[in-house]
Amino acid sequence: MNIKTAFTFALLAFGSMAAAQADAATATTSFNVKITITSTCTVDTPAATDVNFGTVASTATNVANAGALNVNCTNRTPYTIALDNGQNFGTGPLRNMKGGTGADLVAYQLYQDTNHTLPWGSTSGAGGNVFAGTGSGSVQNVPVYGVVPSANSPAGSYNDVVIATLTY
Repeated sequence: MNIKTAFTFALLAFGSMAAAQADAATATTSFNVKITITSTCTVDTPAATDVNFGTVASTATNVANAGALNVNCTNRTPYTIALDNGQNFGTGPLRNMKGGTGADLVAYQLYQDTNHTLPWGSTSGAGGNVFAGTGSGSVQNVPVYGVVPSANSPAGSYNDVVIATLTY
């Protein structure tokens, strides 16, 4: 092999190695992975359970029972629940269930505690009577305790509808 051929061969081999090294170059970049999560709350899934005082004699007093609201709020989301005065609220501190004739009423009160010392209402802020909680990311059962001080009313069925408002 002559020098010229050997030199050409060497140049070709060197060029092949340089091309292989050029193919091995790298470049980098970075990017963000993002999500924005908003707080959400529901108070209707599953549906609330009624405060049903059942069937009692007209002589019954301090009839107590409980229902529940089911709240599902994003984890660590603060919320409050207010209860309005119902459809048949009149004068005085108690709500009323209305009978079939429309004129007959049975007074009752709703409470946040089993001892019936913390009335439930719709006033927020200092001295308010709304329920305050913090979401857990799953359904939380919030009891609603009710008391009928006296069932001394005409025989019949009585009903009221109370609206619960969840604020978060």
